[in-house]
Amino acid sequence: MGIKDDFIFTQDNDPKHTAKKVKAWLSNNVTEYLVTPPQSPDINPIENLWGYLDRKIRNHNISSKETQKNALEEEWNKITAETTRHLVDSMSMRLEAIIRAKGYPTKY
Repeated sequence: MGIKDDFIFTQDNDPKHTAKKVKAWLSNNVTEYLVTPPQSPDINPIENLWGYLDRKIRNHNISSKETQKNALEEEWNKITAETTRHLVDSMSMRLEAIIRAKGYPTKY
């Protein structure tokens, strides 16, 4: 997968992400990862990208798994470094919002 040594993987503890196969892959491929609570999209910026991709691929004519894969790859490749940097940079604001909301959902 080409993961760099200084990369920190984020694991959200969703049950499908904690399957034995996933845990085995992580232990063999990822040296360090953060664990966050399941179903906590406000502290997991990738959820914003999944929502973005979902909206974008709805503009495609999906007729098979192959066209879906192609649409996802096309839209994923359009995501800019600036967009991902903005999401990463939003983490301190996200955490402050969660503290203010006493753990309840936030605008993120």
